[in-house]
Amino acid sequence: MCNDIRNAVLARVGVDQREVRSLLAFVEHLDLLEHPFSEDADPVHVTASAIVVGSRGVVLHLHKRLGLWLQPGGHIETGESPSDGALREAREETGLEVWHPATGAELVHIDVHPGPRGHTHLDVRYLVFGPDADPAPPEGESPDARWFGWAEAIAIADEGLVGALRLLRPRFDPES
Repeated sequence: MCNDIRNAVLARVGVDQREVRSLLAFVEHLDLLEHPFSEDADPVHVTASAIVVGSRGVVLHLHKRLGLWLQPGGHIETGESPSDGALREAREETGLEVWHPATGAELVHIDVHPGPRGHTHLDVRYLVFGPDADPAPPEGESPDARWFGWAEAIAIADEGLVGALRLLRPRFDPES
């Protein structure tokens, strides 16, 4: 699984300078990690996120600790692939039954950023689809999750997500 992720990251072309820097940092860190998917093995580890799109735009959630509008995502569980982790996290944080494209999991963005507790997250971000339903995060998850039009999502999203949204917008927004 580690080689697959490494190869997928190396195959990406960064959408902006932040992703270009993240691609290089991702591989540098990954190559040094004995257990890259474990949040307990090292403060630097791979995380997985979902960029949820649908007929209503894109889903963002207000991160309960950071207070930022982000894509759903988080830590990968033992034995779970990053793409499956992205689906699970999106379902947990939005209450939506999301799915990968029919062609399979599609890695659409990489971001390396500081996480809580002094961690560094090597975040792999997957395109996923969501139903035409209102997000309903369960108790203890995000205080707010909702659909946004693409322009509004780009305007309020964390800077590490903006490049991914700009990349995907032409594929899914008839207004762009």
